[in-house]
Amino acid sequence: MVGKKEENYEHVVQVKDVVKSFKVGDGEITILKGLSFDVKEGEFVSIVGPSGNGKSTLLNMITGIDRPSDGEVLVTGRQLNKMSENQLAAWRGEHVGIIFQFFQMLPALSILQNVILPMDFANKYRPKERRERAMHLLETVGLADQADKLPSMVSGGQQQRAAIARALANDPPLLVGDEPTGNLDTRTAHDVFDLFHKFVESGKSMLMVTHDKELASRVPRVVEITNGKITRDEYVGAGTSWAGY
Repeated sequence: MVGKKEENYEHVVQVKDVVKSFKVGDGEITILKGLSFDVKEGEFVSIVGPSGNGKSTLLNMITGIDRPSDGEVLVTGRQLNKMSENQLAAWRGEHVGIIFQFFQMLPALSILQNVILPMDFANKYRPKERRERAMHLLETVGLADQADKLPSMVSGGQQQRAAIARALANDPPLLVGDEPTGNLDTRTAHDVFDLFHKFVESGKSMLMVTHDKELASRVPRVVEITNGKITRDEYVGAGTSWAGY
């Protein structure tokens, strides 16, 4: 079983002077150019900005999927730069719930089995408890009656609700969404977004990359990235809009 969650950390996320560069032919391109910001427990943060300016790259740094070229990333008190790939995988399974734009459900498994899978990988909870918890989470997202269906048998909105339940399977303190409503119709996107608010109100922290200006305006804090740098980081509340993305 993965060890206990880190309890003694001031911020859920700390990004310190993070640089990310990629080799392109004989040269190099820098995507992130010295980014720094923190996320406190229970914060809901939208990450906005033009396409191709480093938003998804930043999420990859925060989830440990990729490593910075320079700088530090600490999440739930752990310095990700210093962890091995195996340590990162174990840590990620318990501490971060990732919600993708295209759901990433395993097609041969039922909705219920997809939600149970992270608990199996992390060896968390007893086998009977895993099923009970998965059903509870599916009920929370309004999908308990679809538990035994394959992903292909339900709508895109229902698949995204199942993906949210899966992200919550190991009770992570941090939820991360990369365009999590980008493949949904407007009404379903709003329903999913309301779920995010519900989980933040229960104490989760959430980072969400989005191009949806209306949804972004409903998030209390916005971090805007342009040309690999943070050009805005403020608490705005509802009713604010942004241009340029």
